[in-house]
Amino acid sequence: MKTQTATRKSFRREGEDKRREDLIAATLECVAERGLAGATVREIALRAGVTAGLIRYYFPAKDDLISAAYRAVMKRMTVQASDALKSAADDPRDRLNAFVKANLGQPIMDPDNLSLWAGFIAMVHADPAMALAHRDGYLGFRDELEALIRQALLAAGKPAEPVHTRRHAIAVNAIIDGLWLEGCLAGDIFADGELAETGIAAIEAVLAISLNPEKGGAI
Repeated sequence: MKTQTATRKSFRREGEDKRREDLIAATLECVAERGLAGATVREIALRAGVTAGLIRYYFPAKDDLISAAYRAVMKRMTVQASDALKSAADDPRDRLNAFVKANLGQPIMDPDNLSLWAGFIAMVHADPAMALAHRDGYLGFRDELEALIRQALLAAGKPAEPVHTRRHAIAVNAIIDGLWLEGCLAGDIFADGELAETGIAAIEAVLAISLNPEKGGAI
């Protein structure tokens, strides 16, 4: 009996999680196509094939759904970048190289992601929940980046004290963000892989190491 009860609860939880994901996906479609103003509860309900009342069951306030959607966007892009590490070589410099290139290529560097980001970012200073979502997303990404930088520096025989890796992570994150923005806005004016190569060169200059182990350690 206990096993059957646990199974029913697990099934219900999985069903509720799926419903939340569907509502978030519908919200992202609305924001990408119509902006935040067009992402009304009614429109989201139509796209998800549910009633507005069901949306309120999972997300009591529209702001709850919007902040959840924003978190989903940031998490998706971070996961996509992290997935690139699965096929990277074991050397930490190769792994950092792969992470940077993933962030400066498809599917992360995409106009649709920019549209979503632009739609949400305007609310960061106006809504505490959005500000917290942005802070969590930024710090999560930067922490992963800092860990990769620390490992790459150590592999190159360079100092990797926290005070240095933190500053490096802030700078490298800014390089990635700037190039990502350029690529999303006007990707057609750059050659294939040009922004990724530019980013790698700039990051190598900041860290004073080569991200290609075959070229050696320091540069």
